[in-house]
Amino acid sequence: MMSAPLVSAPPAAAQTLSENPIAGPHSSLALLEALPQGQRIFAITPERRALLNTIRYAEGTWAQGSDLGYRILFGGSMVNSLDRHPNRVMRTARYASAAAGAYQFMPFTWALAARALGLAVFHPEAQDQAALFLVQRRGALTLADLGELTPQLVSKLAPEWASFPTLRGHSFYGQPVKRFADLKRFYDDNLAQLRSGLAPSEPPQLCEPQDSLRCRLEAFERRFGPRSRPGA
Repeated sequence: MMSAPLVSAPPAAAQTLSENPIAGPHSSLALLEALPQGQRIFAITPERRALLNTIRYAEGTWAQGSDLGYRILFGGSMVNSLDRHPNRVMRTARYASAAAGAYQFMPFTWALAARALGLAVFHPEAQDQAALFLVQRRGALTLADLGELTPQLVSKLAPEWASFPTLRGHSFYGQPVKRFADLKRFYDDNLAQLRSGLAPSEPPQLCEPQDSLRCRLEAFERRFGPRSRPGA
C-alpha cells in the first residue's frame, strides 16, 4: 500500500502568505515572515538539524534520537498513527495540552505550518519542515544557520517553545524551562557529531507489532538489562 505523500500542492494562500490582503494586523497570518522564494521545503543542514535536536531535547522528545520522539503526546504517551496531528488533549497533574510530536505542535500551530508548506501528513520529515518553518517565522533561521546556539537565538524561539528560556532565563509562558547552559552543551556536542558525519546517537529500531511478546521482552531488556531466557 502506498504511503500518504509528505507534501501536497500548496494552497494559493500559502504561496502568497505574506501578501494576503485579508490578514489583519492582529491575525496569525500577519505575524508570519515571508518564506524565501523557492524554499517551501527547507534544506536540513547539520546546523539546522542540531537546532531541531536541541528543541527535541528541551521538549522532552529527544528519545536518544529515535523516531519514537515524533510519536510523543503531551504527558509522555504515544500516538500510533502519524497520518495527521492527533489533536488529542492530554492531562497531567498541573497542565492539559493537545501538543504532539517531536516539537510538541499545538493543533492550531500545526495547521498553520501545514497549510503554509502544503504538508499532508504528520510524518517525521513533515514535522522537521514545520519546525523549521516556525524557526523562520520567529526570524531566527539566519541565526540558526551560523552554527552557534546563543541566548539571542534561544530567546527568539522562547515564544514558540515554552521549554526555551528568555534572556532572563524564564519560560515565556511560565512553565518549566531548560537552562541555557544545558541547551548549549547538548547543541555543541550534537553539532560536532553531525559535522563529523557521525550520528548523534544510535536510535533503537521500532519493534513491530509493539504488543507482541518479542517486542515486550525487548522493551523489558532495554529498561532493566538482559535477563536469561528459558533455554538460553
